[in-house]
Amino acid sequence: MSVTANNPILPGFYPDPSILAVDGDYYIVNSTFSYFPGLSVMHSKDLAHWEQIGNVMTRESQLPLPESGSSRGLFAPTIRYHDGTYYVICTNVTEGGNFIVTSDRPEGPYSEPHYLKEADGIDPSLFFDDDGKCYYIGTHGDPENERFWGDNALYIAEVDLEKFEFKGEVHNVWKSAIRDIPWSEGPHLYKVGEYYYILYAEGGTGPEHSVCVVRSKNIFGPYENNLCNPIFTHRHLGMRYPIRYVGHADLVKTPKDEWYMVMLAVRPAGGFTTMGRETFLARVVWEKDWPVVNPGLGMLSAKLTVDADEFVPESPATSLPGIDKLYDLTKMENFGPEWLMLRNPKDNMYEFRDGEGLYLTCFNEPVWGFGKPSYAAIRQDCHCFEAVATLKGDGLFDGASAGLCLFQSEDYQLRLEYSGVSVNMILRKEGKDEKLASAMVPQGIITLGLQVFGTKAVAFTVKDNQPLVLANAVDISSLSTEVAGGFVGCTVGMFAQDIEEREEPVKALFKSFSYKRITKDPEKGEEK
Repeated sequence: MSVTANNPILPGFYPDPSILAVDGDYYIVNSTFSYFPGLSVMHSKDLAHWEQIGNVMTRESQLPLPESGSSRGLFAPTIRYHDGTYYVICTNVTEGGNFIVTSDRPEGPYSEPHYLKEADGIDPSLFFDDDGKCYYIGTHGDPENERFWGDNALYIAEVDLEKFEFKGEVHNVWKSAIRDIPWSEGPHLYKVGEYYYILYAEGGTGPEHSVCVVRSKNIFGPYENNLCNPIFTHRHLGMRYPIRYVGHADLVKTPKDEWYMVMLAVRPAGGFTTMGRETFLARVVWEKDWPVVNPGLGMLSAKLTVDADEFVPESPATSLPGIDKLYDLTKMENFGPEWLMLRNPKDNMYEFRDGEGLYLTCFNEPVWGFGKPSYAAIRQDCHCFEAVATLKGDGLFDGASAGLCLFQSEDYQLRLEYSGVSVNMILRKEGKDEKLASAMVPQGIITLGLQVFGTKAVAFTVKDNQPLVLANAVDISSLSTEVAGGFVGCTVGMFAQDIEEREEPVKALFKSFSYKRITKDPEKGEEK
């Protein structure tokens, strides 16, 4: 049998994918930067249908993120398996550096981090050789001849997994396939046949991103350049091509000896990337002992056929990527694994009460700050969607507010704030708030809604049982990588905050939250 995989296989903010196959099951971990919990764990049996089964970093002791900007924190994880143990290696660029965590189950729980003191740089990966030895591969500024920012070298060292430290010499093994190109990064090491292969990225995470490969018969080199490098990229397709920034890849072999590659790419809307970097899938064949990606096509395809039985996830629908999500908060006991919070949330940030809903505490920690705000969100995963939250506004007063937020970063976001009297629509750009619209709304059950059509947004509420549009066709192109910068995509969710520091904090009561995909742009009548 066969199944059809639709690209992206993980839509929305799922960057830097690393993939693992174990006994017919596939697992992907992705970067989460300064969101908590960290490093999503996705599961599939057919490479086409995925479910989120957990997160790697679920405790503050594992993931300290003090005052970490939204594009700091966890960079580029790798997941590997050896002799009954799952290993995830990653970099916390905010605090601690490169580390390894372990578990006997892919979904966790995972151990406390084992920090590798000798491992500088970022983007670490592990490789287990045929003799059981474990090797570290990562990237750092060329220690001998760093000519410019991003002039990186890839290096390899053997790892002692009992002491979690390097054994022997560190070997700088490769610079770049193209002369003077920056940011050789995201390396993974494999052995196929008689060769060791390093698959890595060049050109940075933007328009010049690419996938390259080199090989050697000795793990420490010298490595041979592939004259076809880069073996995969979209940088030659121009600025208007609908899929861009292709790179940062990992390889996987199926039980039927077929090979596939996962990688990140973006889908801009009108030239602006609001969803961040997503996970895509491509087929790989081997020719003359080199990998060839999507042979005969040479670019990502919208669909591809995988020789596998169809996988039907058993997880709750809300933990599946790329579908509508409806949350009756009055019936929930906790957040599912798909929910994200900023940095390390306070212990009393939220509470679910049966029959009542979700209480979010209004701390003096704004969602635009670098503290521990009350913010719970999911990933934006399509260009056109509607997000709606309902809350009971009776308890908000004297500077306390709560509402709906489309969050790109601390300096770029769109908020619908209810303060107990009025609803305000606020667009934050370059670290400054601008009130775009306001409406008086009586206390009671308040509805806050946001519709997004690419780079345009519509904000609405309900007054006297009738929809009330606060603002139409608001330009949100600033909530994009191209304007705001960084490495993240937008999330959308509920927040609560207060301008006062109170002995007894005010709490906002949310009743429901929903995220629905909109299939047509009403202004153009186009499928999205």
